[in-house]
Amino acid sequence: MRSWTFASAGTVFFGRGVVGERFAEAFGRLGARRALLVTDAGVIRAGLAETVQQAAKAAGISLAVFDQVTPEPPLEIIRSCASMGREWQPEVVVGLGGGSALDTAKLTALLLAHGGDPLDYTGDSRVPGPIRPVIAIPTTAGTGSEVSAAAVFTDTSRQIKVSCLSPYLRPAVALVDPLLTVSCPAKVTADSGIDALTHAIEAYCAVDNDNFPLPPGEVSVYQGKNPMADLFAAEAIRLIGRYLMAAVAHGEDLQAREGMALAATLAGLAFSNAGVALVHAMEYPVGGAVHISHGAGNGLLLPYVLRYNLPVRLREIAQIGAWLSGIPLSESLPLGEAAEQAIESIAQLRARIGIPLRLRDVGVQADMLPAFAEKAFAITRLLRVNPRRPASAEEILAIYQAAY
Repeated sequence: MRSWTFASAGTVFFGRGVVGERFAEAFGRLGARRALLVTDAGVIRAGLAETVQQAAKAAGISLAVFDQVTPEPPLEIIRSCASMGREWQPEVVVGLGGGSALDTAKLTALLLAHGGDPLDYTGDSRVPGPIRPVIAIPTTAGTGSEVSAAAVFTDTSRQIKVSCLSPYLRPAVALVDPLLTVSCPAKVTADSGIDALTHAIEAYCAVDNDNFPLPPGEVSVYQGKNPMADLFAAEAIRLIGRYLMAAVAHGEDLQAREGMALAATLAGLAFSNAGVALVHAMEYPVGGAVHISHGAGNGLLLPYVLRYNLPVRLREIAQIGAWLSGIPLSESLPLGEAAEQAIESIAQLRARIGIPLRLRDVGVQADMLPAFAEKAFAITRLLRVNPRRPASAEEILAIYQAAY
């Protein structure tokens, strides 16, 4: 096995009530007294921002609030938040919310440190150096952005979601408080939960680190399947199998909320080192065109991509099914049959929690599919993580057609 690395947020604080208990410590570690809070209107209405504002007041932190983040944040929102940041000049940017808020905070911190426009930094490892420190406080259990090196936004002119990948985008501190997810609506819980499952599965099924096709002289945050990423992915899948449906059906179930918060963070640790692959590449054009949530789009496409990858990841997919069900693989069951059952169980899980089953269900028209395939095929940094390679534009189109 060739050498690999593993990275995370600078510090992760996890547990019920951790925001109130460790907020001052987080700022103390950074030596900061002035912050910009980046969030959205839903988080404000739920009273979650008040929790952070009270903690900031108790810690003597001066706090300005940007609350205009929208789902799958468009470029204009990032620019607007960065403009407020340039006026306020915070020492730290605090992201509070789902992945959209956390990613907007990261991108704002990037622009405060290096100037320019978000589009200047899209792709892999194009951030030139450290950004303004970010404290990430998730209120959903899904994206793993609190520990990841990615920030996603929508390039509205091209109708596609794009990503900045850089080790410098990992938050300095993650405060993961399951109590902040209790008010998360059932649909958002489902969408974010299936997103976390997709992250863990794509990391576990990624191309082997030894075979990661990185051209000479090129660097990448992602590096393929490796033992440490596998550990985090496996535990995330087990937790999601145990707790996702309960968290969707019974939002007040604190054990389920805690299990899903941990699963999302573990999945974030897994994918942000091993990588995500074809599911994400195919979701970006779909989400950009019809504005389905990133998690729901991933969940919709996941079984179809797994079936495409089945010939090269038979054992891994069978094992995923066992982890989800909590029932060990049976030596008497042929591996191929176990893998098919695993894919079917994932498809059924989608249906039970309300994830759309077909692209036509979310407003996609059949004549959109060829353009989607061309756009997905161009996202090389994700396709090279996929275990079955090379995926051609024609093969990607066939997967879209199967999902239509």
